[in-house]
Amino acid sequence: MNVIILAAGKGTRMHSNLPKVLHPIAGVSMLAHVLNTARQTQLQRAIVVYGHGAEQVQAAFAGQDIHWALQSPQLGTGHAVQMALPHLSDDFPTLILYGDVPLTSVASLQKLVDAAGTHHLGLMTLLLDDPKGYGRIVRNQSDEVTRIVEEKDADESEKQIREVNTGLMLVPTAMLRRWVGSLDNNNAQKEYYLTDIIASAHRDGVTVNTCQPTFDWEVLGVNSREQQAQLERIYQVQFARKLMNQGVTLADPERIDVRGSLVCGRDVFIDVGCVFEGEVTLADNVSIGPYCVVKNATIAAGTRLEAYCHLEQAQVGERAHIGPYARLRPGAKLAESVHVGNFVEIKNSKIGKQSKANHLAYIGDADIGERVNIGAGTITCNYDGANKHRTIIEDDVFIGSDTQLVAPIRVGAGATLGAGTTLVKDAPAGQLTVSRAKQLTVSGWRRPVKKDAVSKKKD
Repeated sequence: MNVIILAAGKGTRMHSNLPKVLHPIAGVSMLAHVLNTARQTQLQRAIVVYGHGAEQVQAAFAGQDIHWALQSPQLGTGHAVQMALPHLSDDFPTLILYGDVPLTSVASLQKLVDAAGTHHLGLMTLLLDDPKGYGRIVRNQSDEVTRIVEEKDADESEKQIREVNTGLMLVPTAMLRRWVGSLDNNNAQKEYYLTDIIASAHRDGVTVNTCQPTFDWEVLGVNSREQQAQLERIYQVQFARKLMNQGVTLADPERIDVRGSLVCGRDVFIDVGCVFEGEVTLADNVSIGPYCVVKNATIAAGTRLEAYCHLEQAQVGERAHIGPYARLRPGAKLAESVHVGNFVEIKNSKIGKQSKANHLAYIGDADIGERVNIGAGTITCNYDGANKHRTIIEDDVFIGSDTQLVAPIRVGAGATLGAGTTLVKDAPAGQLTVSRAKQLTVSGWRRPVKKDAVSKKKD
């Protein structure tokens, strides 16, 4: 099929400098949603009709196999399709979609394909209790679709019609060329209505077959921030249902946000308020505590994230225990049974099996072996003001609290660093290394007092 996506509108009610079709649903622009769905159909050629914010729209899809048709000025949907005509192949029918209608499913589009068949015109419609604002589907006594009337042009009897136009249609391309070429703007809005081709089809004896989407929300468009938020929640609730149908336990399916891909194994539990971005994989028996943010990360089987953890571009091994309030930054790679506790930050570092950093530590640009204990307040000093340097801590090392390791530095296997140590030279394996000032007690020393307090005492 040829697929035309109308995406030229300004989106005045969005009150934004960003073109409307680039506003996101679930972290992906609306236009990208439509394109991704179109590519799952019998797509032969994708044509995007663009206009407002032209450079931004094209830049967002640079390098993709898209034919671009500029509509300037914007004179209606019929005019928009006219701009796309040079890119169409008459060998295939043409599917018309909208860049601000992001949630239409492949299954519903297949209904449209089936309705159109080989030589008919397929039209997706809805039955609404309150059809206000929509174009009405006008049928004759034989129940044939004869035309679509826009609300501003409808008389009182036509406004009572409950069947409305969604705008989605599949049209034989050669006929589309002829019908669109004969459009006029003799209507209340002085625009070229694409919907007028329905009357042309009836006049030419081409059957207009209708179908309905699987769910009404699939054909909802976005014209305001409020509508954008409504579609966001619809998307998230549908994704949550999909997860639960796959066996995932959600503490509250209305309090999860997935902005990308989330792949879950068996018996996964996700608590409330969690956000998943990019590509995220949760293996079997993973438990995610409340209000965690996980972005482009892989979490292996049996791992538990406590509340308020942030992970980005991180890999976590099996049976790890993370958090609460832990942060794993890009390049963090944790082996199995690693413990990372509250207010611990790890960046571009490897942590070996059964190693622990349970309290208030920063581990950056480090390679840490197995069974290492990182004491509270430990810092790898990886940055000299110009360059980053690595810290290497071998197996079975014990690092006391409030220790600073000034990289580049190596701590040998089995070594112990005493609390309060500032390590500037390599620590030998199996030895205790301590770097701290000698403890003194000064007899007779008194704490200073404020001058005002002394004066008041004399008075």
